[in-house]
Amino acid sequence: MIATVVGVGLIGGSLAISLKEKGVANWIIGVDNNRDNLAKAQELKIIDESSALEDALQRSQLIILAIPVDAMLKAMPSILDKVMPHHVIMDVGSTKEKLLQLVAGHPKRGRFVAAHPMAGTEYSGPEAAVRNLFVQKTMVLCDVKNSDEDALELIESLVEKLSMRLVYMNAEEHDLHTAYVSHISHITSFALALTVLEKEKEQGRIFELASGGFESTVRLAKSSPDMWVPIFRHNRSNVLDVLDEHIHQLQQMRDLLEQEDYDAFYKLIQKSNKIRKILK
Repeated sequence: MIATVVGVGLIGGSLAISLKEKGVANWIIGVDNNRDNLAKAQELKIIDESSALEDALQRSQLIILAIPVDAMLKAMPSILDKVMPHHVIMDVGSTKEKLLQLVAGHPKRGRFVAAHPMAGTEYSGPEAAVRNLFVQKTMVLCDVKNSDEDALELIESLVEKLSMRLVYMNAEEHDLHTAYVSHISHITSFALALTVLEKEKEQGRIFELASGGFESTVRLAKSSPDMWVPIFRHNRSNVLDVLDEHIHQLQQMRDLLEQEDYDAFYKLIQKSNKIRKILK
């Protein structure tokens, strides 16, 4: 099978590698607005060739859209317009509700499977693509009742070959839950980085003490704003909801510390330790 990956960065590039290695596709066409990305992806043998989208559509069965959600919203209707009965379109975007509302009435909606691999790193670009990024990670498929049976079967088979766990959700559930487990982690990391960078101006030796704990907490602040600002924009209401709760928890801790109520602070930390039952 020939597969086209639109967007050859971290997720698209990693998928391209895995599709080839797991035998899902025997030829990968790369499409990207950034010519340097395409050249680097070909140099790294992530893709077999680069092409314009029109040509790639004519030659491929599977088309994976791994571009920022803003670009996805602009591109998806025109891509669906050109889709043929043998095509399967899959996106890997981090928000789903607006995208699926956009294509809801399209006559070729059934050829599209909305997917989100819960995997990634803080790095971007073709150089960031890695083997086995998706092994034992979760793939969320959204609103599958609106996808054609054969299109869904192809993507489910792909997920199985990538050794991923499969979860089904509707778009609203997906956007809410990703706000809590992914989007808040990134916005908190951005805020922590800004906090430390601001304080570092006053206390110039802060980073001499930075070690594993700090690095693991703030590493997501290295993530690209080109990717994350569109995510925050399109999942704004859910991100605001979880951010309000996060600010409430921080304020509660600040108040207890100010009041020197260490028994209550102890109980709060003890309560937070219940996360061990979820994250083992």
